[in-house]
Amino acid sequence: MRLTDLPRRIAAAVERVDDHIPNDAIARRLRELGFVAGEPVEVLAAGPIGAEPLLVQVGFTRFALRRAEADRVVVRRAAEAAA
Repeated sequence: MRLTDLPRRIAAAVERVDDHIPNDAIARRLRELGFVAGEPVEVLAAGPIGAEPLLVQVGFTRFALRRAEADRVVVRRAAEAAA
């Protein structure tokens, strides 16, 4: 599932960050910021207009991401990751 599809306050883990284009600078930056396989992630809140931006916590750090950026992150719910 994509990070944009993850319900709020549900624990998940990052599976991967997909490149939308070759040498995707946004995907590379997300990986540099800590969106790497196995890292815990959670959507904490969403903005009032169009649910943008998303307030996301990865590890112990919080980020505000546009939906287009969050759509690059593939996650697995914590219950699925344990199975």
